Amino acid sequence: MKLYLISDNLDTQMGMRLAGIDGVVVHGEQETAQALSSAMEKSDIGIILMTPEAVKCCSELVSKYKLERATPLITEIPDRHAETDVTAAISRYLREAVGV
Repeated sequence: MKLYLISDNLDTQMGMRLAGIDGVVVHGEQETAQALSSAMEKSDIGIILMTPEAVKCCSELVSKYKLERATPLITEIPDRHAETDVTAAISRYLREAVGV
């Protein structure tokens, strides 16, 4: 299973690409929703990582997929524009993903 990134900025995509994670940079609600729907249909993707702005663009679709589909897991990751404490955000993501 692979990780896949949907980001609203090139910096996050470049950083993830250096870690071996493929992804796409999107702009706007329609492009974000299309990228998410496309990623959800790929059988080799296990986790979809999304930046906060990308999630905001299609929050209803993200919620729908989270409720209706067990896989792939959709999780929000902080980017360089994050307004929250990164350590707290990562802990929250782990709790949501693993239940710990």
